[in-house]
Amino acid sequence: MTRPSTMTAVEISTHGGPEVLKPVSVPVPIPKAGEILIKVDYAGVNRPDALQRAGLYNPPPDASPLPGLEAAGTVAAVGAGVSRWAEGDAVTALLPGGGYAEYVTTFADHALPVPDGMPMDRAAALCETFFTVWSNVFRRGGLRAGERFLVHGGSSGIGTTAIQLAALRGARVFTTAGSEDKCTACLALGAEAAWNYREVDFVDLMQAQGGADVILDMVGGDYIPRNLKALAEDGRLVQIAFLQGPKAEVNFAPLMMKRQTITGSTLRPQSVAAKAAIARDLETEIWPHLASGRIAPVMDSEFALADAAKAHTRMESSTHIGKIVLKVA
Repeated sequence: MTRPSTMTAVEISTHGGPEVLKPVSVPVPIPKAGEILIKVDYAGVNRPDALQRAGLYNPPPDASPLPGLEAAGTVAAVGAGVSRWAEGDAVTALLPGGGYAEYVTTFADHALPVPDGMPMDRAAALCETFFTVWSNVFRRGGLRAGERFLVHGGSSGIGTTAIQLAALRGARVFTTAGSEDKCTACLALGAEAAWNYREVDFVDLMQAQGGADVILDMVGGDYIPRNLKALAEDGRLVQIAFLQGPKAEVNFAPLMMKRQTITGSTLRPQSVAAKAAIARDLETEIWPHLASGRIAPVMDSEFALADAAKAHTRMESSTHIGKIVLKVA
């Protein structure tokens, strides 16, 4: 596949608001051993991109400084030792960075085939959220069929994915969201109940259900002690972000009495091997359901690569439902 020496990308010109995202011309990266080069059709937009833009989530030392943690496109080249992928293969991939560009490299074991029949815009909206939900809700949280699962921010990319995967695997799903429209969207995805957190107290409502066995939280702050109150005995709180801050005052005595667990993780700093293991799980357990259409990423909006700043503004407005993507090719 013939490819140019330079490409258009979007860089973080300085730390700040969405306006600091600027189109630039940079060299096309070259895949190292164990990597592939992807010609990007679409790139996903995620909250960690905004944190990186603000200077709060630096990329690993060996990663591209460009934002973008997921993309879908066509394999343009393979590095030494790569046997699974060949030029021309359609892939969706988790990235260490660099997705806001016409070409990006990633580890071969972090790429997955585009599910049969799925268009590239949807394929680009898979990896960041599906890797995150699978590893946190099922691996760390140990959610099982029949258990009660509460996810905050149910209309977000993470939330819409978590609702679908938990329902798919037989859990009872509850969620919070910030408007009637968002709650309606969550119910359509498989939630048993969706509560507008501006109007009701999720703690009381969850306790009335017997408490949550697993809670997935991205809010933090004063939600942390409230989540513990909403947990059942032997319940697990899984923390993946802190939109309201990482600090809270917590009384740990009830946690001990109810044998509760607090855990959590971030995806980007994990090892290459750890993320490859998540990819293998997803391909076996989840990808067939994407190919069949039983589950699918919920799409909110699409922006041109050059309009990445507008995409970030949309994401940070919190008015979106589902995933935002950038059209690159």
